[in-house]
Amino acid sequence: MDKTLADLIKISNITGRNPALTQAAGGNTSVKTSDGKFMFIKASGTALKDMNAKRGWRKLRLNKVLGVIKDKCLAKMSTARREQEILSRHLISCCDGIASTARPSVEANLHALLDKCVIHLHPLVVGAYVNSKKGHVEITKLFKSEKYPPLWIPYAPPGFPLAIKTSRLVADYEKRYGKKPAIMFLAKHGIFVTAQNAPDAMRLLHNVLNRCENNLPRLKTLCLKPPAAKKILEVKSAIQKAVLNATGHRLPVTFIYNNEIALFINRPDAAKLLAMGPLEPAEMVYVNGTPMWVETPSPAKIASGMKKMVRQGNKPVSAFLVKGVGLFIAADKKDAPIVKDFATGTTLVRLWASHFGGLVPLTKTEQNFVKRWYLAAPQPTKHRR
Repeated sequence: MDKTLADLIKISNITGRNPALTQAAGGNTSVKTSDGKFMFIKASGTALKDMNAKRGWRKLRLNKVLGVIKDKCLAKMSTARREQEILSRHLISCCDGIASTARPSVEANLHALLDKCVIHLHPLVVGAYVNSKKGHVEITKLFKSEKYPPLWIPYAPPGFPLAIKTSRLVADYEKRYGKKPAIMFLAKHGIFVTAQNAPDAMRLLHNVLNRCENNLPRLKTLCLKPPAAKKILEVKSAIQKAVLNATGHRLPVTFIYNNEIALFINRPDAAKLLAMGPLEPAEMVYVNGTPMWVETPSPAKIASGMKKMVRQGNKPVSAFLVKGVGLFIAADKKDAPIVKDFATGTTLVRLWASHFGGLVPLTKTEQNFVKRWYLAAPQPTKHRR
């Protein structure tokens, strides 16, 4: 096997096995060849942990990918036309002989800008910073002694706009420090780490994540006493009836209860924290937004809330946080684990981020762009990016 591909598979499998790093199999990786002409990158539709020698990656001509960012004509196109054009160019850039329509990661342009080995993830401990008001300040403090500090990327819409903004900021960083950034924190998104080889990239990733985690507030450990089985069944039935009423689908409902969920549902500001809306595009694209807060499990009230979401142009929610009870997921067997990962993840991030000046959710304008972008760019149904 090509060593570059072997490195890509190794870092992908290692990081992909840790759900706290990927959140529902999200994230992507890439490794460039030593001659700088090609880039092996994760393909959308395959989880990092499932990548192997035969599937889950594509090989691209690097100059073709970089050419996408440099093409000023793309910025003048509509979102739909531009995303389709970029998708086509990425597929044309592939030179791996793979008889598949699997497309390279939607963030291939970002990877092309950086060092040889790139790891992009959505760790929960990073979410506490990139989704909070004082996140940038906290990151600056954490890395103030570093000769080459992390690059903070203010929020930009996914796809081409994010690639253009990152390209400019990376160029500015390189002018200032004489090298490309090894660490990038992307507001309302995640983290990129990059190095000259796979072992160095992995070491850097773990060092950064440990530093971020050690700075987080310690959550109180509760003496958990799960709700009575009768209460759980009562709420399950109410949610199932509400979902059937609002969507016409009878879906299985599962119950999740742990320390973080117990802490959240018993906070006096829990409803307010959820009402702020989705924190990042992935919450909208993959699990239909933020979990619904339920004060009292009335089928009629829950259904009414879901129908209101649809009238506002959103998809009906799949997760429900019920006051004093716990988290409930209404989804089929295939989608339930993904919804669970996002729902539990966003709950934990909101607990942490509230200690860093409060949350910075997506604005209505940003949410509307994500909706248009999702419709314009074909998305994998199961695994992200």
